[in-house]
Amino acid sequence: MENISSIAVFYLNGLNETRSQKYIFFLFTLLFYLLIIIVNLTLIAAVLLEKSLHQPMYIFICNLSVNTLYGTAGFYPKLLADFLSDTHVISYTGCFTQVFVIYSSVLCEYSSLTVMAYDRYVAICKPLEYHAIMNTVTPGKIILILWVLLFCESIIPIVLVMRLPLCGSQIDKLYCENWSVIKLSCVDTTLNNIYNYIVVILQVSQAFFIVYSYTKIIRECLKSSEGRSKFVLTCLPHLITLFNFTITTLFDIMFSRYGSRNTPQILRNIMAVEFLVIPPLLNPLVYGLSLTQIRMKVRRLRKRKVNSRT
Repeated sequence: MENISSIAVFYLNGLNETRSQKYIFFLFTLLFYLLIIIVNLTLIAAVLLEKSLHQPMYIFICNLSVNTLYGTAGFYPKLLADFLSDTHVISYTGCFTQVFVIYSSVLCEYSSLTVMAYDRYVAICKPLEYHAIMNTVTPGKIILILWVLLFCESIIPIVLVMRLPLCGSQIDKLYCENWSVIKLSCVDTTLNNIYNYIVVILQVSQAFFIVYSYTKIIRECLKSSEGRSKFVLTCLPHLITLFNFTITTLFDIMFSRYGSRNTPQILRNIMAVEFLVIPPLLNPLVYGLSLTQIRMKVRRLRKRKVNSRT
């Protein structure tokens, strides 16, 4: 048995069955990661460069894309390096850095979607109060507070895990994540589980708030054709994003805790990375294609590039 004093690296076993085709996987992953970067940077640029988009809803959408780039940066570069390496290892410090980045990114995503639900609730159900509640500085303050609180919230599980003596260094995933490291512990992990349950309760409470907000929004929108149109244009993309992210993260959480080790490795990998693959690409496409102002700004950016080349 290993103990914490002898563990300098963790071994990631998720790629053991891909060595014969590692260059093909590397190429497709690289192209996919570049696509994620391009579409999210395009959306960020559209919001920052267009003054008419300097509104709370678009600022929160921009924050989602920034968080996407932050979260995927904690996963894809390491994965790409592992495809080109025969030994898939990550240092002790690197492992916990990756845990922190991915963990904080997930929390930020869900909290951002909760804030966006509140923004739509105020805009549709209390339109006369909207500009008083969501003034020009409110979104920036909310985003700043959100990131500070979530970084603090994400440090706690790292500290709780790092105090544990570990009896192994084998992680059956493509990346380091909190529960995979906890399972390597030689001692009781009750305190870690209690904190994780607290986080789950907080996330569930946010989910109830979102459901409550959209119940009110839908009731308000059904009163008129204009309200139904506003719901389709501004709320439906948010609901698609929320549903998509919730399902993919639930897949990972449930499979990490209750999935069988007899499941084929390729299926385990798919279940583990869905939330790092689907939402980062789908979110900016949903908002970019659904929201007219963003779509128009993206077209202008493309025209400028074409004109500058000619």
